[in-house]
Amino acid sequence: MRIPFAQIDAFASAPFTGNPAAVMPLAAWPGDAVLQAIAAENNLAETAFLLPDASGEAEFELRWFTPATEAALCGHATLASGHFVLSGDPSIDAVRFRTRRAGVLEVRRAGDGYELSLPAWAPSPLKLPEIVAALGAQGVVETLWHPGHYALIVLENEALVRALAPDFRALAAKGNILTIVTAPGDSTDIVSRAFAPGAGIDEDPVTGSAHAVSAPYWAKRLGRESFTAFQASPRGGRLTCRLDGDRVILGGTCLTVIEGVFFL
Repeated sequence: MRIPFAQIDAFASAPFTGNPAAVMPLAAWPGDAVLQAIAAENNLAETAFLLPDASGEAEFELRWFTPATEAALCGHATLASGHFVLSGDPSIDAVRFRTRRAGVLEVRRAGDGYELSLPAWAPSPLKLPEIVAALGAQGVVETLWHPGHYALIVLENEALVRALAPDFRALAAKGNILTIVTAPGDSTDIVSRAFAPGAGIDEDPVTGSAHAVSAPYWAKRLGRESFTAFQASPRGGRLTCRLDGDRVILGGTCLTVIEGVFFL
């Protein structure tokens, strides 16, 4: 079997920035074990698999796999999938993806980049002492939780976010949790880092789903619906955030860096 393959840097202003995702269009779903094995072979934060949607709800079905597990929501690989489809057909302005656990997601052209619509998953206050200890976090303002297994840790300032050196083994022992650490930014409104060692990703470069969780918090705290964000991973990535009712709209650009064929 020959499967087209594209590696796309999402939320990237230049090659080698943002978050790389593999995008692979399929004609039919193979078994889940095959999808997981392909994702492990690609060894990227996520591999996105696309299939034409026969339900009429969207143009494509979309599933995401980390090297270790299937993801419930992945923003950067959805943005990359939108770039894959839209860059191949200049006549269309938007594409919808039907997902299994996050509903229908849309990627739309916006200037030189795209806007991605995700569900707004507002977290609620909850004490998370074991996660804070595993992070080695200082200057904790508050901790919050979303039942989709998202932990949001708010620190006093950007320097504290950048200085984190988590104990990834201790974080992984908590299970498949995306731990988001965030603070007011120095050159952007907010800054963050995201860790998911329980899903095989110690630190994710730029995480759309993290902002689906943090954007409702920051919109309330900042007193406005739109703001800028930077994810301070070693690769780094910039994005815009806008809270629109029960949706979070993320803006960013993408670059295709590899095209080829996966032989199965």
